[in-house]
Amino acid sequence: MVVCVFLVGFMACKETGKKKVDEEQEPQVYKEQYRPQYHFSPPKMWMNDPNGLVYNEGIYHLFYQYYPDDIVWGPMHWGHAVSEDMVHWEHKPIALYPDEHGLIFSGSAVVDRNNTSGFAKNGETPLVAIFTYHSMEGEKEGRTDFQTQGIAYSLDNGDTWTKYEGNPVIDNEGIKDFRDPKVFWHESTKRWILALVAGDHAKFYASENLREWEYLSDFGKNQGAHGGVWECPDLFKLPVEGTDEEKWVLIISINPGAPNGGSGTQYFVGDFDGERFTSDQKKAKWLDYGTDNYAGVTYNNIPNGDRIFIGWMSNWDYARDTPTQVWRSAMTLPRKLSLVKMGEEYTLKNFPLEQVDGLTAEMLAKDVRVPSGGKKEVVLDGLNQSRIKLRTACKDFSITFKNHLDEALVLSMDSNTNMFRLDRTNSGEVEFQQEFGNKHHQMPLDCSKVGGLELSIFLDRSSVEVFINEGLWVMTDQVFPTAPYTILIISNGQSGQDILLEGIETMQTIW
Repeated sequence: MVVCVFLVGFMACKETGKKKVDEEQEPQVYKEQYRPQYHFSPPKMWMNDPNGLVYNEGIYHLFYQYYPDDIVWGPMHWGHAVSEDMVHWEHKPIALYPDEHGLIFSGSAVVDRNNTSGFAKNGETPLVAIFTYHSMEGEKEGRTDFQTQGIAYSLDNGDTWTKYEGNPVIDNEGIKDFRDPKVFWHESTKRWILALVAGDHAKFYASENLREWEYLSDFGKNQGAHGGVWECPDLFKLPVEGTDEEKWVLIISINPGAPNGGSGTQYFVGDFDGERFTSDQKKAKWLDYGTDNYAGVTYNNIPNGDRIFIGWMSNWDYARDTPTQVWRSAMTLPRKLSLVKMGEEYTLKNFPLEQVDGLTAEMLAKDVRVPSGGKKEVVLDGLNQSRIKLRTACKDFSITFKNHLDEALVLSMDSNTNMFRLDRTNSGEVEFQQEFGNKHHQMPLDCSKVGGLELSIFLDRSSVEVFINEGLWVMTDQVFPTAPYTILIISNGQSGQDILLEGIETMQTIW
């Protein structure tokens, strides 16, 4: 076995003119321990599900579940941020506050271009938010009808909001978990379609005006994973890459019941005729095999028709316990969804938007080869906020991120079982909750369908996102190293081929 210590000499080492930033001249904001630097996080306090993802007049809106008074879950509001490029965000005032109908739980937003709602009076284009009201009083009284659906509208592109005086627009007839409406315009039937979840399945409704809704159908009572409550549905159409075929995709989050424990997101591929979604899919499929991508939904009204996804980068097993102080939780990188067919199976891919490439800064290392049976170690600053790209055979290998305290995050491939594994059991702070660091996470790879593996790994202080073959397989996990990772170790099994480390690039802060 060849063992090398690789100080990045020919690859832009830190003595070759790397810019030094005077920390005293930089604003001391977003500098807290574990604060991600190129993922969205709230300025302070608690955040969970992304809500109301919509594009309008050059602006991407990100609303989110927000509690402004503590870093643990509390009475839910809709926080708000805007962006022109999906990577740099400006925080806005709270958009929606609780009222006499209840707390403001998750939902969606649409651009009512034809003013079907009648909310615009002077030629404006309304933004309409559709959300779940949660009555804490009703829940405490033991009732089952404590969640209903309400709407609000904005005539100034999301800056201010008015609740509809006729709320709620969909009453609850005794279903305990009845929430998370996602609405879209269905061109074929010229009406709005709403998907929400009801315990262990999805329900679909239709409306011509966003105020009056007609029940259409159910889906999923006997399909998919049912280890927990269904949440955050999203229904949309995608072309199948390389074909003239189009299919409908239904995303459903579930908690618990994910493949590696706790919260996760499953999906179904099928057809929607304007009233009923159907799928002959026999087994559960997962958007992400990591434990920290939940409640994700996609943007409405994207100009080029792309389907862009953002998820909440946490897990209800330990979301309230993660070791942050000023804020809690972040979002995943924005990802483009695409659909491919491999044999007779449809697979939903998710991969970071091209705009994320614009955040790359300094190349720390590139074109490093690790021969079959070999091992190489790279020592460098900036690893904790970087993108790593490498190519390898679908054979045994491992990638280890370490710090001087011997805390380590380990990614590995076991070709005997065709399992990719992520081990954070010794990654840093792990004892804040029993489930966080007590097992390896694993993801099945079908090596028979690919010639090799291309890995894009995004490390951002307290998270890692691993994309294999442009998002064919994905793992997202939080990690909390008590000192930055500064050592990268790549070990190649007896694969018969080199591993090529194409590059390690630092990522700029978005703040």
